[in-house]
Amino acid sequence: MFLHRRGLPQAHGPGDSRRMERHATFEATRDAFRWDIPARFNIARAICDRHVGVRDTALITDAATLSFAGLQEMSARLANALAAHGVVRGDRVAILLPQSIEAAAAHVAAYRMGAVALPIFPLFGPEALEYRLWDSGARALITSAYGVAKLDGLVPGLPELRVVLSIDGGDALDFHKTIARARSEHVVVDTAADDPALILYTSGTTGQPKGVLHAHRVLLGMLPGVELPHEFFPQPGDRMWTPADWAWAGGLLDVLLPSLFHGVPVVALRLPKFDADAAFDVMARHGVRNAFLPPTALKMMRGVRVPEAVRLRSVGSGGERLGDELLDWGRAAFGLTINEFYGQTEANLMVGGCAGLLAPAEGSMGRAYPGHTLAVLDAEGRRLVGESGQLAVRAPDPALFLQYWGKPEATARKYVRDAEGQAWLLTGDVARADEHGNLWFLGRGDDIISSAGYRIGPDELEQCIMRHPAVHMVAVVGVPDAVRGEVVKAFVVTAPGYAVGLDLAEAIQDFVKSRLSPHEYPRLIEFRDSLPMTVTGKIRRRDLRG
Repeated sequence: MFLHRRGLPQAHGPGDSRRMERHATFEATRDAFRWDIPARFNIARAICDRHVGVRDTALITDAATLSFAGLQEMSARLANALAAHGVVRGDRVAILLPQSIEAAAAHVAAYRMGAVALPIFPLFGPEALEYRLWDSGARALITSAYGVAKLDGLVPGLPELRVVLSIDGGDALDFHKTIARARSEHVVVDTAADDPALILYTSGTTGQPKGVLHAHRVLLGMLPGVELPHEFFPQPGDRMWTPADWAWAGGLLDVLLPSLFHGVPVVALRLPKFDADAAFDVMARHGVRNAFLPPTALKMMRGVRVPEAVRLRSVGSGGERLGDELLDWGRAAFGLTINEFYGQTEANLMVGGCAGLLAPAEGSMGRAYPGHTLAVLDAEGRRLVGESGQLAVRAPDPALFLQYWGKPEATARKYVRDAEGQAWLLTGDVARADEHGNLWFLGRGDDIISSAGYRIGPDELEQCIMRHPAVHMVAVVGVPDAVRGEVVKAFVVTAPGYAVGLDLAEAIQDFVKSRLSPHEYPRLIEFRDSLPMTVTGKIRRRDLRG
C-alpha cells in the first residue's frame, strides 16, 4: 500500500531517521518528505521495546515514574495474563481508565499480543459503556473500581466479555496481583503495518457512535502532524502533557503514542475536572515543555495568571478555531505561537500550522502537513479553488482509518472517486482552498446555514462574535424562516459583569455587521447560562437546532 524501504530504525536519542527533516521553507520541508512505512510494524515494539536500554523515563505521575524497561515488563506480564484468560490475537481489549501507568501498559500489552485496543472515556455512563463493549465484542476490560461499578447489570448483555481486571478493587480480578503471577517475558507478535491495532469511537453527535478501526501504521501516519505543530518535535529536554483523556484521538494519537515513539517522557495526569490553575501547576511541577491544549482549556486558562515556572516550548491545539485574541494571548502568556491543527477520528492531524516555518494565512487553519494531500471537492469530485466545497483527503494515506467497525456500508460512503479514478476520503466538513494550499474551515456540512441564497459557515461567524467583550461562549445555527429559508440564531453565554437584554443583543448584531458582513449577522440572539457540549468539549449544535 505504501513504499516500504527499510525496517524501523533503532532508537538513538531525539532525531532518529524518522524525525522530520527541517528545510528553509515549509514548501521545501514538504517536498523533501517521503513516507517510510515498513511492511511489518507493531506499535508496542516502536513505542516501548526498542527504547529499553537506550532511554530511561517513559511515564511520569505525581506518585512515581516508569522507565521503558518497566513499561516493557508490565505490558509483557499483562499480555501473558490476558492470554491465560483466553484473549487471542484480534480480540478487543477495552481500557476504561484515566491517564495512568496502568492505562499505558494496557495499550502496549494489547498491541504486543496482536489484540485491538479499545480505549473508553472513564466518565461515560453505563449505557455508553455497554454500547461500546457490545458493539466491539470486547473480550477483556481493564478498569478501576469506579468502572466495575458501572458494569453492574450489564454483563448478561455482554456475552463476549471474558475477563475484567481492576487496578483498585471491586468485583473483578485484581490487576496488580494477576500480572505479578504472570511471566515477565513476552515476544511482540509479528504484525503487518496494515493489521488492526485500535478502535476509537466517534463522539456520537449524530446517531449511534461508530467504531473507527485503525491499523498499526496509524502511528507513523500521525508523526508529521505532531512534529510540525510542536516545532520539529522532539528537541532535547522535551516532555509532553495534555489534559485530554487518552480515550480520544487528541490524547492518544496526538500525545501518548507519538511521544513514546520518540522516547519523550509523557506526564500521565488527567485532572478529574479541568481547572486552569491546576493545569498550570501540573506543567510547572513536572517541567512540561510541550502540551496539547484543547481550545476550551485555553479559554479557561486565559483567565488566570501563568506561573513563572511554566516554561513551554510548544503548544498545539485543535477541535475548533482559536481566533486572533486567543492566539495573541498565547504569545504574551507563553512566548510562543500556539499552532492549530485539524483532523478527525478517521483522518487525524491532516492540516495545521508550524509558526517556525510558516505563518498561516489570515483566518485559515493552515496547510496540509507533509505526506498528506487534501483538496476541496464539488459534488462531482472536481477540485475547487476559491470556492466552498467538501474537504477531502487523498487515499491511500497511512493516517487513514481501515473501516468503521462492523459497518461496511458506512465505510464505503466515506469515500468517493474523482474523474481520474483517484480515491478521496470525505471529511464531511465544508472548506475553501486558495492557490497556495491554504485551507479555511467553514463548518460541518450539516452546520452550514443557507440564508437568502448565502451559504454561511458557523465557524467564521462565531469567531467574530467571540471578539465582542461581552461574549464568553457562542454557538450559531440556522433556524427556519419563511422569507430567507433560514436565518442565523446565536446562543450566547455572556462574560461576567454584562447585563443581558435587548441593548446587548443589538450591540452584538451591530458588532458583526461592522466586522464581518451584514448578511451574516445573527437576527436572533438567545442568552444562556451554558451551551450543550460533547464529552470532547465540542459544542453540540445539533441540540441547539432542536
